[in-house]
Amino acid sequence: MSGTQDAQRAAARADELRAEIARHDYQYYVLDAPTIPDAEYDRLLRELHELEQAFPDLVTPESPTQRVGGEPLEGFAEVRHAPPMLSLANAFSEEEIRQFHDRVIRGLEVEHVDYAAEPKLDGVAISLHYEDGRLRQAATRGDGTVGEEVTANVRTIAAVPLKLEARGQGHGRGQGQSRTRRWPATLEVRGEIYMPLAGFEAYNERARAEGRKEFVNPRNAAAGSLRQLDPRLTAQRPLAFYAYGLVAQEAVREAAREATRYAAPDSQIEALELLRSWGFPVNPQVRRVRDAEGCLEYYREMAAKRAQLPYDIDGVVFKVDRLEQQETLGFVSRAPRWAIAHKFPAQEEITRLLGIDVQVGRTGTLTPVARLEPVFVGGVTVTNATLHNLDEIRRKDVRVGDWVVVRRAGDVIPELARIVAERRQSNQPGGDLPEFEMPAACPVCGSAVERVEGEAAFRCTGGLFCGAQRIRSLLHFASRKAMDIEGLGEKLVVQLVEKNLVRSVA
Repeated sequence: MSGTQDAQRAAARADELRAEIARHDYQYYVLDAPTIPDAEYDRLLRELHELEQAFPDLVTPESPTQRVGGEPLEGFAEVRHAPPMLSLANAFSEEEIRQFHDRVIRGLEVEHVDYAAEPKLDGVAISLHYEDGRLRQAATRGDGTVGEEVTANVRTIAAVPLKLEARGQGHGRGQGQSRTRRWPATLEVRGEIYMPLAGFEAYNERARAEGRKEFVNPRNAAAGSLRQLDPRLTAQRPLAFYAYGLVAQEAVREAAREATRYAAPDSQIEALELLRSWGFPVNPQVRRVRDAEGCLEYYREMAAKRAQLPYDIDGVVFKVDRLEQQETLGFVSRAPRWAIAHKFPAQEEITRLLGIDVQVGRTGTLTPVARLEPVFVGGVTVTNATLHNLDEIRRKDVRVGDWVVVRRAGDVIPELARIVAERRQSNQPGGDLPEFEMPAACPVCGSAVERVEGEAAFRCTGGLFCGAQRIRSLLHFASRKAMDIEGLGEKLVVQLVEKNLVRSVA
């Protein structure tokens, strides 16, 4: 047999293997219904890898063998999001959900509204750009307007399609008819990259055994893994992905009109069905609910399921389902009027207040910070918590030595919620513990501290003579929202101030 015939047979077999592997990926990641054991999947992948080694011309960027990661990067390029990756308004009570629903009803002038309800994964938001059905760029959310390009790292995540596939049944108009799916020439899909709990625990177990640093929680693990300059390290991390949004719906509708091969989605649920048919994993807990009571019923159900889910969630998200209704409602500031996140109650733990430190901010404001006996709250070890100001300390009657309840507000920012009064050392009001007093002199520069009449804040009068104010002012000056000076981070600024090389931002 000639070399040409060998190459042709190898090419045909490689195409068969890629198609078979893609089919099994769809069964595993999208349908959550694997049809072959892991060993058989590994055998197919190994056969394809051996073929590509023997015939290098067969290697394509979308081949599943290319997920292992390339050469290390020098840094991450910036990517500007258009449209921005907006944040969502938060609700923490049933009443706030009812108020949100009332605003939606008034804005749409209707009696009932359907919502797409989905779990709010505690991961990293990601934007995926496809050209002609092939992954070309992946970027983190960043500040919502500008993120970082992490394409090489995202390519290593098996749940993220490198090449779109047309699968599944039709939806919307013509539902039930088997249709070949097309997509716009350029397509943006948004979703969440996360680390499943089993993968997180297994990774930390290996890290402990090898004497390496462990991750404190799955979200930090996902974020840290995505920001590796060496994609080969990201490839070793057990990351997963769920798609939750299709951007530029009009482009999708236009492509549908031109191709006439599928019905363009009219709703968020239909958009997710379309994404699933193209090979994107979509959370199986997503469903359509009606009005505020449907939202609240879904919230209660997910709160009850939370501990049994294979991933971390910190709440649920509700989006007006009909896309035309979303367009009618529009946006306010940096959030859509048609969506809201209903957060779970903050997680709380009890620990001991060891002391109260005072920090000085950019404008000279003194902020008391609780120094705590380390306690594990909401997936992280907390050693400090904000006390806000002296008025708040007085209101809660917080004293050094108290047992206190620490809460992660919105599951993110640690705060001292309240004292455990029954555990105070004495039955007398105030016990034997002295009240905390704000210092008369700045703890950093020694300048006088003043409290402006009518304000809660105490302020250092030292201005930029105060090292703490100088450091915070320089960091603000160099930040992305100000002068955007690359490389001028906190470590360098502290060194410049400590050596008195910079005295002002002028």
